[in-house]
Amino acid sequence: MNMNDRKLTILKIIIDDFIDTAQPVGSRTIAKKYPVGISSATIRNEMADLEELGYLTQPHTSAGRIPSDLGYRLYVDALIGNDHAQKEQYDLVKGLLLNNLIEVEDVVRQAATLLSELTGMTVIITLPQFKKSRLSNFRLVKLAGAKVLLILVSDSGAFKSVPINFIDVDQSILDNISLILTDRFCNQSIEDINLRSVSRLTIDHPEFKSVVEYLVPIIKDVFREFDDLEHVVEGVNHIMDTPEFADPAKVKRMMGLLANQEIIKAIVGNLDQEGISVKIGKEIGVEDLTDCSAISTGYKVNGKVAGRVAVLGPTRMGYGKVISVTDYIRETLSEMFSGINL
Repeated sequence: MNMNDRKLTILKIIIDDFIDTAQPVGSRTIAKKYPVGISSATIRNEMADLEELGYLTQPHTSAGRIPSDLGYRLYVDALIGNDHAQKEQYDLVKGLLLNNLIEVEDVVRQAATLLSELTGMTVIITLPQFKKSRLSNFRLVKLAGAKVLLILVSDSGAFKSVPINFIDVDQSILDNISLILTDRFCNQSIEDINLRSVSRLTIDHPEFKSVVEYLVPIIKDVFREFDDLEHVVEGVNHIMDTPEFADPAKVKRMMGLLANQEIIKAIVGNLDQEGISVKIGKEIGVEDLTDCSAISTGYKVNGKVAGRVAVLGPTRMGYGKVISVTDYIRETLSEMFSGINL
């Protein structure tokens, strides 16, 4: 049995209608609401074929059809067009972000809030992976006793400050080492900083040998922590507004899932992946999310994918609009974090 143009048209109509109404779609509905130019009987036959092919399912014997995950997959891959938002809407989004640029986490949270409001979905955005940024400053600041604050500042405006146990040393020595390391590694990607190069300071500056030897393993441990995924979640309340999550127990399970780091990783996808990813139902890989879809994409910092933007909602979502707005948020974050608009 082949998928001809008529079957594709009917499948698209059914999915569009189901996205709008959340109700199973019957042949009479299609014949009355849409100018397909064929009889209800012919539409019924085509719908039966689509069900046999696995693109539709029938929740009840007397009910109409609803899309299956396979149907949604075909819809996303072949049937939706570019659903671009109005330019004025995009300008508003960018203006709201740029005019309120304070700190990286504030920007990410505001972007997540805007995307959630525009799509009516739950949004997860990971903060820029610090290790993908370029180093702009390295500081060692003496605290009380043998405590030192290690501060790394990236060119994206993000910074990491880590209190460390250190040997008792004068601030003047820490200042000298800070200046040397900043000069040596400034504008270099943090993930590409070679600890052997740090160790070479014992040769180039033997007067700091004992301090540098103590510092190298500490830096190694600090850099390892940069692999942790930092993220914000906004719009969880939108889940409760959909018929699919009318059951309070289901909402409670969802809240628990969104607090799980491994589940978040499954939703946002591969951190290094470029382009739009659409995972439908079981493709997410989480049993309790089989009636959800996750649309995600990676934004860049200085040409490298450094974070992810993800939208989570029911499989019955307006894929065209969600994909378009998500991609625009990705583009805006990439520009902002790469310094184009800073």
